Amino acid sequence: MVNVEKIYSQKLMNPEKAVELIESNFQIVFPTGAGEPAVLAEALSNRRSELKNVVINQILPLRSPAYLDPNTTENIRHNAWFLGGPTRKGFNEGWITATPNYFYELPILIERGNLPVDAVMATVSPMDEHGYFSLSCAVDYTLAAIKQAKVVILEVNKNAPRTLGNNAVHISDVSAVVETDTAIPTLKIPPISEVEENIGNYIAELIPDGATIQVGFGGVPNAVCKALEHKKDLGVHTEMVTDGMVDLYEKGVITNKKKSFHPGKFLGTFVLGTQKLYDFVNNNPAIEMQPVNYTNDPVNIGKNDNLCAVNAAIEVDLLGQCVSETIGNFYWSGTGGQADFGHGANRSKGGKGFISISSTAKNGTVSRIVSNLNKGGVVTTSKNSVDYIVTEYGVAHLRGKNTSERAKQLIAIAHPKFREELTFDAAKRGLI
Repeated sequence: MVNVEKIYSQKLMNPEKAVELIESNFQIVFPTGAGEPAVLAEALSNRRSELKNVVINQILPLRSPAYLDPNTTENIRHNAWFLGGPTRKGFNEGWITATPNYFYELPILIERGNLPVDAVMATVSPMDEHGYFSLSCAVDYTLAAIKQAKVVILEVNKNAPRTLGNNAVHISDVSAVVETDTAIPTLKIPPISEVEENIGNYIAELIPDGATIQVGFGGVPNAVCKALEHKKDLGVHTEMVTDGMVDLYEKGVITNKKKSFHPGKFLGTFVLGTQKLYDFVNNNPAIEMQPVNYTNDPVNIGKNDNLCAVNAAIEVDLLGQCVSETIGNFYWSGTGGQADFGHGANRSKGGKGFISISSTAKNGTVSRIVSNLNKGGVVTTSKNSVDYIVTEYGVAHLRGKNTSERAKQLIAIAHPKFREELTFDAAKRGLI
């Protein structure tokens, strides 16, 4: 019988020693959000002067390790698969790069060699008696990267919740482990504005009992969850497991009993929120974590009847094109899973895809429903995929509608002070 504890002790080292395994020209993968390895990232940052042309690839970083430095990009450079707060400024200044992608395709691109991987560093929960670590809060593309990597360094964090599902890594597949008790990053629950509450109410009215939901984090998703409290037997098939889902579960709203795909289970690929959320997912057999090419595959999403997906946009034009990752030429985020779940909802029997958007920006001076997209705007959800657009003024159901019907519906849910201008522009373009 393999003595996994002995193997563990042989591979246990301090962070400084572990990152010596990283070589110049390495392509490194960090997991999403709370799965990023804080201690290893700093240790690697501290030796970056010894390295050349190392690239760290990641979705949604939460921390700002020292390697995020415009003066040392020839040593270590960040390549974003989805921009976050720590990387947004650097990308728009030109010293951070980004690779466009559909979230669900990242493991596939890794397996095919389109995204080369030399090393993986990830936060995991402590090893069990069989020698397995759980990828904890971030399965996403990390499991696929580990299978391709020459070097796998795990940051074993006693505070990391142990999640269940297809997210296990065996000690025999690991190059080095380091131990830490660093706090897992948490997100504060944002307050819900009146606009967000109105949008949430409109969306919740269209979600039937027994539906399976996907929502993210933020004011509108929280407003949707709050407005769903009177529903019955909802299920969860999502990329991100959130606090709002826990609240609905505790109120008996989410039971997962009526799901047609993985009944009885929350299905997700990463977890991000409060400590309450992390305590909830810890060793919870109701939570099934899977790689993102499983959770976000539009075919799998569509296997859920009445799949209702809630996402957000920054700008929508009169054809229904949704810009969700840029503000003009300024890059804000990335495609993420919006397109995955939009396509999946369209495949679902009774499915609905919602794009939420407040009617205005900049203190009411700018309409977010526009005649033409702003220069530099990147379309995330196409006019062919869009289903419902929801503002605080109502709902536009666009799928299957012609261009004239779309323009009229979108103008009707724009802020009243912009409707006349939008109508004039639509008529000038021949849309109405």
